[in-house]
Amino acid sequence: MQITDTIADMLTRIRNAGRAGHTNCDIPASKMKKAIADILVEEGYIQSVTFQDDNKQGILTVTLKYIDKKPVINGIQRISKPGLRVYADMENLPKVLGGLGIAIISTSQGIKTDRQARKDGVGGEVLAYVW
Repeated sequence: MQITDTIADMLTRIRNAGRAGHTNCDIPASKMKKAIADILVEEGYIQSVTFQDDNKQGILTVTLKYIDKKPVINGIQRISKPGLRVYADMENLPKVLGGLGIAIISTSQGIKTDRQARKDGVGGEVLAYVW
């Protein structure tokens, strides 16, 4: 099956696994998905991410994080889609829930959170919100 929006597929797999109470979630790998997963680990939304080589594109195994049997990720939403790209310059970078969540931004310097992009003085494509 051909998937046109692989980032949305990744976010949906993580959201569904959290709601179902799974400990792990397998996602077809790519460099962008790995960078997004690394940000989620840095920010404390997921426990860890590992890469498994399967002689094709590879698989990312995301270990989800729970507090009192509830997933740490309360919400995860795709913003920029293939049919409607959403860009923001440095001055207009979004704040998710007044700074309680994060926005994942694809900048010319790589994938960053909204706080990192603001600090570095760059804008870019708003990929997702996580809270």
